[in-house]
Amino acid sequence: MNLDSGRGNRGPASALIAAPIELGGLLLANRLVSAPMAGVSDRAFRRLVRESGAALAFPEMVSDKALLFGNEKTQAMARPYPGEDPFVLQLLGREPDTLAAAARLVVERFGARMVDVNMGCPAPKVVRNGEGAALLRDPSLCAAIIERVSRVVPVPVSCKIRLGWEEPIAARLVKTLAEAGAAFVTVHARLKTDSYSTPADWSALAEVVASSPIPVVGNGDVLRPGDASRLLLETGCQAVMVGRGCLGNPWIFERALRLARTGDPGPPPGPSEVVETALRHLALTAADKGEPRAVLEMRKHGAWYLRGLPGASAVRASLMRARTVAEVTALLRGYLEILPRESGLGGGRFRRD
Repeated sequence: MNLDSGRGNRGPASALIAAPIELGGLLLANRLVSAPMAGVSDRAFRRLVRESGAALAFPEMVSDKALLFGNEKTQAMARPYPGEDPFVLQLLGREPDTLAAAARLVVERFGARMVDVNMGCPAPKVVRNGEGAALLRDPSLCAAIIERVSRVVPVPVSCKIRLGWEEPIAARLVKTLAEAGAAFVTVHARLKTDSYSTPADWSALAEVVASSPIPVVGNGDVLRPGDASRLLLETGCQAVMVGRGCLGNPWIFERALRLARTGDPGPPPGPSEVVETALRHLALTAADKGEPRAVLEMRKHGAWYLRGLPGASAVRASLMRARTVAEVTALLRGYLEILPRESGLGGGRFRRD
């Protein structure tokens, strides 16, 4: 089977990505999970990736202290969209008692069915505060956090880590976290000191999975439909988390599932489908956050949606100047109208992957 190209003959192993799984007490329809991404994984985004096939979609991480202090923006970030089930939430913090109090709040107020703790974010402002990946330097604190949070909430507790700070420690750390009460752990297959240009180390991830007493969700370099099954097969992890691969590309989930079930992911979306999905994303965001914020956020989302399409650079530049939903809509629909004359593609398929 050639999973690198996204095509091949379906077999039992490759079909596993489409199989149901119980993860942390949650019964999921398949093994594809959308990652918590700051500034990205809001309600509109989560709705789109869930509709495309992701069995679980994490919201962007929220600060434990901001939640407890009643910060309005943080409270808004922590709310599910109507009908979102299962709804889970990832917390950011470093103090066991504060994280525990925030976990109790999100379960009682927002109905979270699982609480995850961020122990892997490499952002400098996060690490300087002793949070995110900084926790990797103190495994005993990681364990204390999981033990304290697990004790106060009636739902499973998990965490997302990296392979380590400068050296791999994930295999030992996962055992410590399991003993502390973690239901499962997500492992990003890079060190904190690695950049995204450094290939994810799936071999190191496989070593973590082999010695882990709890389920492991694998993360890192799942950028095309075939990557999801390949990560599952090469590492033995129980599920796959997709991050950058679904930016402007919610179809990666449905195409990965189609590949697993039939041996062929089907064609990527054409310009018409891309534009209509981008406009729906815009409309959902506007309804949730208001027009000015939606238009502002569509600048980055629009650039991701249009990536790889012919003549998209000029459209992206124009998106940066748009001020209203009507302007963005006219811009994107106008792009489709001129596309047949410039490329001969029209609403047909264009290979983006």
